Formats: sequence, structure tokens, C-alpha cells
Amino acid sequence: MDYKAAGAPKKGSNAPRHKEHNAPGSQKNPFGKRPTKEELVARLKSKAQAPKKA
Repeated sequence: MDYKAAGAPKKGSNAPRHKEHNAPGSQKNPFGKRPTKEELVARLKSKAQAPKKA
């Protein structure tokens, strides 16, 4: 086999394989609508206190 003719391996691109359905800037999640930290903490606490469904 002629290894000299094989050349260097191609570098992979850093592009994602697909787009997220709720990525920032999309129609479902436009820019400028990020919740505040207090809202996020309150939501996490309410989820933690909610009864678990089994």
C-alpha cells in the first residue's frame, strides 16, 4: 500500500449535527426573554417541593 499518497486525515468541523428546538434566538425562545436568576431558583424550588409521580 502506498501510504505517501493517502494524505493527512481530514479535520472534523465543529458544527453541531442538528439545531436545538429551543435554542436562544429561535422562534420559541427569542433573544431578550431570558428569565432572571430569582425566577429560575423559584422554579427549581417549586419542582423540588412538588410531589413525585410514581
